[in-house]
Amino acid sequence: MKRTVYTEEHEAFRSVIRDFVAKEVTPYFAEWEAARRTPRELLHRLGTLGVLGFGIPEEYGGPGETSFKYEAIIAEETAAAAGVSFAHYTINTSIALPYLLSLATEEQKSRWLPGVASGEICLCLAMTEPGSGSDLAGIRTKAELSEDGTHYILNGSKTFITGALNSELCIVAVRTSPSTPGDRRAGLTLLVVPTCSDGFSYGKLLEKIGLHARDTSELHFTDVEVPVGNVLGEVGKGFSYLGRNLPRERLSIAVNAVAAAAAAIRFAAEYVRDRTVFGKPVAAFQNTKSVLAECATEVTAAQAMADRGIELEDADELTAADAARIKLFCTEAAGRVIDKCLQLHGGYGYMTEYPIARLYADTRVSRIYGGTSEVMKTIIAKDMDL
Repeated sequence: MKRTVYTEEHEAFRSVIRDFVAKEVTPYFAEWEAARRTPRELLHRLGTLGVLGFGIPEEYGGPGETSFKYEAIIAEETAAAAGVSFAHYTINTSIALPYLLSLATEEQKSRWLPGVASGEICLCLAMTEPGSGSDLAGIRTKAELSEDGTHYILNGSKTFITGALNSELCIVAVRTSPSTPGDRRAGLTLLVVPTCSDGFSYGKLLEKIGLHARDTSELHFTDVEVPVGNVLGEVGKGFSYLGRNLPRERLSIAVNAVAAAAAAIRFAAEYVRDRTVFGKPVAAFQNTKSVLAECATEVTAAQAMADRGIELEDADELTAADAARIKLFCTEAAGRVIDKCLQLHGGYGYMTEYPIARLYADTRVSRIYGGTSEVMKTIIAKDMDL
């Protein structure tokens, strides 16, 4: 089906990204996966390219108001190349940066945004804790105000934090006051913590099934002093801020999942045309045609949902329930499609030299992070008054 979300300007941007991926990412991606970390220099190059600061006002070195479509194009082109990615990019630009854009004071924007736009400052987000998972109200990391009121003293731990090793600033969800019997969500605050702070330490680098080029680690805070000037938004309103930004995060996950599924179909189609079994191409078998036809139809439906979500995000009309529907459908569809496309590769699909294997491993977590599929169903059911 013909897509209508992109203009000629978007397609020109796509060409720039496609060239960048071919020259700066694909040739080195296997090395980054082996190192379990993307070089910090990649973020500098992305800053030079001008894609780290979408939404940052021009006075702070950014391009000003921009459409989410540009970030969607990046997801599509990196997946299409060879199932690669910009690794930390999504966390930095699609997920963490919007917190600064919507909550930072003018002084904070002057302090942080120029560096984010240039790539000198990279961001990560620390919400999840051992034992709490998707239950953000269960956050136990504490920040106590000092006696002189100049800073907070931060103690606690976070886990499953992506991109922290390449970040200069970490947006940390903390508890600044106890929850109340009637509201477990009360008392949460967002602090912007420099990763070079005394008492800020990295735990073990976590080994994952996929996403090997993205570092994921534990973080520990031991009497970290955070200036009161680094409070993001208002004290005690952290949970509402997290909820406000989660729809965009979930849309980003869905867009990346659809891009991966579309790439998987292309990889599978190319493979079955070239691979010969019993004297004829695998593509000649009716089962192969049927499977790929099913996959193409499912991705077309998922793409339509994702595209609609992009338009809603640009119009500032993306609701939590709509984002949940989009994430649930797109990530579950991507899982089914990529699995079928790997099957068409036979034993070669299980070999990491083929991009389908990377897509298979990398996409599985899309049904978990940003809120599990089960959490998405709960949100949708609540929207239905169930």
